[in-house]
Amino acid sequence: MGILAAVNSVYWHEFFFMLFAGISVVFAVCVLLTQNIVRMAFYLVLSLGSTAGLFFLAGAEFVGAMQLMIYVGGTLVLLIFGVMLTAQQRYIKMNTHPTDWVLATIVGGSLLVLLIGAATGVDSWKDASASTKALTTLDADDARTATPLGLALTGVRVDKLDSDSALTNGQSGYLLPFIIVSVHLLVVLIGAAYMARTKRSATAPVGRAERARLNIMQMEHETDDVVYSASKQSSSSLLNSDQNQAEESTDEAEE
Repeated sequence: MGILAAVNSVYWHEFFFMLFAGISVVFAVCVLLTQNIVRMAFYLVLSLGSTAGLFFLAGAEFVGAMQLMIYVGGTLVLLIFGVMLTAQQRYIKMNTHPTDWVLATIVGGSLLVLLIGAATGVDSWKDASASTKALTTLDADDARTATPLGLALTGVRVDKLDSDSALTNGQSGYLLPFIIVSVHLLVVLIGAAYMARTKRSATAPVGRAERARLNIMQMEHETDDVVYSASKQSSSSLLNSDQNQAEESTDEAEE
């Protein structure tokens, strides 16, 4: 009973808020400090995923889902695949100029001041949460904003539909085309990865063992060239000495 009472006394909302906020801040700083692009993308995944958790805790499920789908599931995955398919070295690092650090410090400091001003502008978080509870708690009919937004993006005039229409109630006929497009994009991604891997295998950088073997072969070839040139010079010198001796013997015979 004591354990259950202790668990019930914990403010889980505040706990998860501090957890997600700490993870997002720590890994955002890691993104700034690291120079490895792959690690940077991994840290950015954790930071943006924690930001999506903050959106879910704030009651903005749609914004949190878009955060996961667009940033974590789209942009970062594209970045990671781009690095894996185009990297010519084992570790990819970014060389930053000192002016880049100055510009990043100015922009980051400005955003930090803006966020601190927005956070300290609220008199009391508890009173603000109590006063905005009625605003964040909506009816089922008023809370369905994702369906009209999605239909508007496809070109359907939601304001021209009847209240009893299947599209208005969230039932549309775009599920099968959506699945087909998703599978098509997956096939295209796999094909692009296969083509890029084939091209890389043809022009892959030489490894250490292969480089050492090529160096040994080059040294042996250079040694053979030196030996051949030395033997050629010795044979030519011997031939010249024989010719000189023959000429001397001929001159002596004539005398």
